[in-house]
Amino acid sequence: MKLILRSLLKLKHSSKVILAGLLICLVVRLLPYFAPIRAADITQNQLAMQFSDRNGLPLGTLLTRDQEHTSVVPLNQVPFQFTHAILAAEDGSFYHHGALDMKAVIRASKEAIHAKRIISGASTITMQLARMLDPVPRSFSGKLSEIWLSWRLAAGMNKDEILAAYINRLPMGGNIYGVEAAAQTYFSIPASELNLAQASLLAAIPNNPTYFNPYQHWERLKQRQKYVLNRMVQEKYISGAIAGRTSAEKVVFQSRQRGIIAAPHFLFWLANQIPLSLPYKAENQAPLREQSVIRTTINRPLQQFVEAQVQQVISSLAANNVHDAAALVIDNRTGEVLAYVGSPDYFNEAKLGRNDGVQALRQPGSTLKPFVYELALEKGLIRPNTILADVPAHYAIPGAKLYSPTDYTESFLGPVRVRIALANSLNVPAVRVLEKVGVETFLERLHQLGFEHLNQTPEHYGLGLTLGSGEVSLWELARAYLTMARLGEATPLISTFSNSPLPTPHSRLPNHTIWQLITNILSDNHARATAFGVDSVLNLPFPVAVKTGTSSNFRDTWTVGFTTDYTVATWVGNFSGEPMRQVSGVTGAAPLWNRIMLHLHEHQEPAGFPPPEGLVQLPVCAISGLRPTPDCNSVVQEYFYPEDKIAYESDNQFNLPPEYNEWLAKQQQSSLVSNNLRILSPHHGDLFLLYPGEAAKQKLEFKLTGNKFAVVEWWLNGEKLDTNSANSLFWNLRPGKWTLEARSGEITDKVSFQVELASIKPTRRGFSISNSQVKGNHP
Repeated sequence: MKLILRSLLKLKHSSKVILAGLLICLVVRLLPYFAPIRAADITQNQLAMQFSDRNGLPLGTLLTRDQEHTSVVPLNQVPFQFTHAILAAEDGSFYHHGALDMKAVIRASKEAIHAKRIISGASTITMQLARMLDPVPRSFSGKLSEIWLSWRLAAGMNKDEILAAYINRLPMGGNIYGVEAAAQTYFSIPASELNLAQASLLAAIPNNPTYFNPYQHWERLKQRQKYVLNRMVQEKYISGAIAGRTSAEKVVFQSRQRGIIAAPHFLFWLANQIPLSLPYKAENQAPLREQSVIRTTINRPLQQFVEAQVQQVISSLAANNVHDAAALVIDNRTGEVLAYVGSPDYFNEAKLGRNDGVQALRQPGSTLKPFVYELALEKGLIRPNTILADVPAHYAIPGAKLYSPTDYTESFLGPVRVRIALANSLNVPAVRVLEKVGVETFLERLHQLGFEHLNQTPEHYGLGLTLGSGEVSLWELARAYLTMARLGEATPLISTFSNSPLPTPHSRLPNHTIWQLITNILSDNHARATAFGVDSVLNLPFPVAVKTGTSSNFRDTWTVGFTTDYTVATWVGNFSGEPMRQVSGVTGAAPLWNRIMLHLHEHQEPAGFPPPEGLVQLPVCAISGLRPTPDCNSVVQEYFYPEDKIAYESDNQFNLPPEYNEWLAKQQQSSLVSNNLRILSPHHGDLFLLYPGEAAKQKLEFKLTGNKFAVVEWWLNGEKLDTNSANSLFWNLRPGKWTLEARSGEITDKVSFQVELASIKPTRRGFSISNSQVKGNHP
């Protein structure tokens, strides 16, 4: 009896334990239903963006900001070929078990015990989804966490919702996730158009995306595809015959460009510009990021043409150590970006292909010069017929060496009209104009034009600002030249279309007549002939305004120009900053610009530029900028303000100021007007040292220019000297203060100088100049 009671007590105790255990299991199994995860809780907000060109042609699909290439597609848009393939490969009984497949767990456990190693896994699609949502270490505690999350998913979602979340997160190689992104990337088609061969190959990848990489391990992937097809046969999705034909079918994967057809730099730049929602979206319009396809302003055929030209031009310049280039094409009427090329090959990482030459900051060379001339004209500091001095100039800069701007030819043209100075991109005249305008004032204007990266102080840039001492982007340059093309109307560059019109923050910079004048100068083929020749790549068979630029040491070359229809900006250089070998704007960036411009106007030439409104054209002497005289051997037409016409009629007297002396002294024979007589040597204020015993050997040349008469009289301290030469005379130095005068008819010039005895004999023969300065106001 005691034994029976003891047995009953044990049984009762065991029952309680079993009941308690069952109760605990029930509670644990029910807990997920108190914390279910629903489909809305795991919505994929960071999606890859699909882009099209202006006409709906696809450009490509891009990464999200978290660097995952993901596109979400509803389950009903996934072809049954893929869902059957992925179910057969990963979880054939998905619709017949819960979050865990206990049969699979038992099978896997037996196999592991027998083989003393893991032979096969038992993870269901639900468990794999849990691991995608919350990756955990492959440990016992990690597996428990995975099971718990799987139960919560099963508690809040039905099978179709779980499967949809799963196939949109499948790792498909690299940073590509989901069947839609994979279809777009590998085949350039939506997932809904996948056939069985493509679907079975894609279903083979997630098992080990690196091992089955289609670009590197094609044979491995084909073997995995056969496994997937065999599983589909076992699950009775397809027949063995279909599996055999499918396995033998040839499938072509797209290149490594990851589904990008054109404009990769533009797409990546644009993806970073698009906010999650846009303030100008229409009512009930989805934010741009949430739209299925983002329609851009790019013209895909034009984009692909420009990409090809960039590669060809760089190839032709390879011998000159040129490796990189960029180009931008803008529609002048709308400000829309039609083509955007950031480098010769975005996908060539070895050659820094991902660098974006459109947005990169580089020194712009001479491309800013038109804007300083426009500002000087606007403020009345120069006139269209002003003569500027292209002669040596020196500027004292505190704490630095003397600044002496020169052109790369290291030659000077002397007196030049504004038109010639700008058209030939002369450096010294541009610096002189900036000196009149003021660096701070010019910097303010550049900010108005959109050069936001010129953010240093005026002192930082100095007078070199007009020669490219700052750093700007090709994007900023194109925008500024678009403003010029639109006669001072500042217009934003537009890159996408929306269902509602974009805001129009246009502002007009003053006086469109002056912008017309600058355009007229930049489109004057004859005016730029001195520097570029009469038949350069800048001369096109239709009206076009253009400016080149070359940064110091040939590191960057630029060409920016426009017709009435389009603005084209090009850059050629090296991302590494390495100098090119003797490549300037006209030989580097200009050929690329030329090809694009010709292509844009292949079927229809642009309209001509209108002449500057309100200005009058008058004949002038090419050198003086004044009304021609009988002695003028080159007469051209130039624009005048109406109020300057009276001065034009009454004044044709041209006298060069002292700043020309150094330049004049180096000219073999002056070609200036006949009434410009000038003593070049000695200079006014010179002091010469005469050494004892050397008087007979020390001679000073009296030299002048501007004389076209047969006879000139030389007078020294009021006494007439004998003359054997019209323009030159040698005189033996004598101590004293001397006034030298040259006379030719009614025209004279006069300078004063001194000669003093020196106390120390020189170590070499000849005389020394103690103090040579140009001081006087010559007549």
